[in-house]
Order: sequence, then structure tokens, then C-alpha cells
Amino acid sequence: MSIGIFYGSDSSNTQSICEKVAKELGADAKLFDVAKASKEDLLGFTNLILATPTYGAGDLQDDWESYLGLFSEGDFEGKVVAFIGVGDQDTYADTYCDGVFFLYEKAQKATIIGQTANEGYDFDESKALVDGKLIGLLLDEDNQSDLTDERISKWVGQIKGQFK
Repeated sequence: MSIGIFYGSDSSNTQSICEKVAKELGADAKLFDVAKASKEDLLGFTNLILATPTYGAGDLQDDWESYLGLFSEGDFEGKVVAFIGVGDQDTYADTYCDGVFFLYEKAQKATIIGQTANEGYDFDESKALVDGKLIGLLLDEDNQSDLTDERISKWVGQIKGQFK
């Protein structure tokens, strides 16, 4: 079972988070920066983790903006997908991790795993909160970096057995 972890990252926070997730998952995880990845790279995996920071007022990271445009919703059919969002819940309390919602929206035909409870967070609004749950692992490296490793470990434990 191979897992493709695809991330966009400008400040390296999202990249380093994905490296930690890959380490927790073990040898089956392969990392891809979407700035350098091809469409075929992603399509070659049944199991995916898609990770992005949020920029500005809820915008998707630039590299993802271009990369996501290569795909249709049908490209995710038959895949198992989990999401990682990175944001700042203090400064952007009204758009916390909204960027990851764009990935979630595109992957609706996949089996989506990795939803988490929103306890322990302090934001006002987020598109990443769907039906009372966060759509994936959401992390705030600016205000809650002390919780990152524990959240990653718990989340990876949750999703590991759900991949095909």
C-alpha cells in the first residue's frame, strides 16, 4: 500500500508537517511538492494525502491553484483521500484553513477519510468545518505549534488503517 502525500508550501511549514506525517506513516509514504509534480504522479496513487496552507483571506496556495486545475472531480473516483490544512486561527479567525476546502471540494468522488473533531481550536469560521467536523488535520504553526506533533501522531493513527 503506497500513499502519495502532495503538498504546496511557500514558507516550508506545510512541507515540514508533511515530512513528519510521512515519517509516522513509514516507508509506504512518498512526498511530492505540487510545484514539481505531474498529473500522472498523483493519478498513480490510490491513497492520497493532500496538504495546503491558506493564504490571504482564505485563498488556496499558489502552486495548488495551478496544479488543481489539471484535475476533474472524476480523477479522484476510486481513491482514498485525507487532507491537511495549515493556517493561522488568530490573525485569520474568519477564514481559518479555508484553502484546504478547495482540495476537499475537488475530491468529492473519493472516499474521504481523516475528519477530526474541532475541540482545542480557537477560530470563528472555517470552510474546513463541514457537518460539525474538520475535514482533515488542521494545524496552526503560528499559535499552536506545541500541539502539532501530538495531533499528527493521533491523526496518522486514525487514518493508517483506512487506506486501501
